[in-house]
Amino acid sequence: MEKYSWFKTEWHGAFDKSLQVNGLGERSRQAYTRAMRLLVEHCDKAPDRITEEELFDYFIHRQEVTGWSPATMRICHAGIKFFYKHVLKRDWHLLLLARAKREKRLPAVLSREEVKRILARVTTFHNYVYLTTVYTCGLRLQKGLFLEVSDIDGARKMIHIHRGKGAKDR
Repeated sequence: MEKYSWFKTEWHGAFDKSLQVNGLGERSRQAYTRAMRLLVEHCDKAPDRITEEELFDYFIHRQEVTGWSPATMRICHAGIKFFYKHVLKRDWHLLLLARAKREKRLPAVLSREEVKRILARVTTFHNYVYLTTVYTCGLRLQKGLFLEVSDIDGARKMIHIHRGKGAKDR
C-alpha cells in the first residue's frame, strides 16, 4: 500500500501559512513540516484522522524504538503541537504533557592552539576565510554562508546578520 502523502493533504498548505504568519524562521518551518510528514507517514492517514492515542504511541515509538535524542524530540513535539493546536484547533491533554528533557552537556571548548592547528590544515583560501570569520565572530554556519561584503562595517567593526535565530537581525 502506498504511504499517505502529507503533501497531498489540504492541511499542508494551512500549516505552512500558519507557520509563516506566526513569524517562524525558514529552518524552523522546515523542521516542523518534517515532523508532521513523519507522523503522517507513520500513522498512514491524514493528520485530522490521527487520534490522541495514536499520537501518544507515536511519541513513545520515537523515543523508545527509534531512539531520537531529546533535542530531536523537542522539535518533533513543537511542530506537532503547533499543528494540532493552531491548525486543527485541538486542545489535547497530551500536547501539554509531551516534553523532552534537556540534555545538560558542557560545550566542547577548544584552546587557541587547537583552533590554530585546525585552521592551519585548511588549504583552500576561501574555506580558510569562511571558517576564520565564522569562528572569530561566533556565527552559526548557515549565517556565515550568506554573509555579504556589504554586511561588514569595517569602520565600526560590526557585522550585520540578516534573519538570524528567531528570524531577527543582529
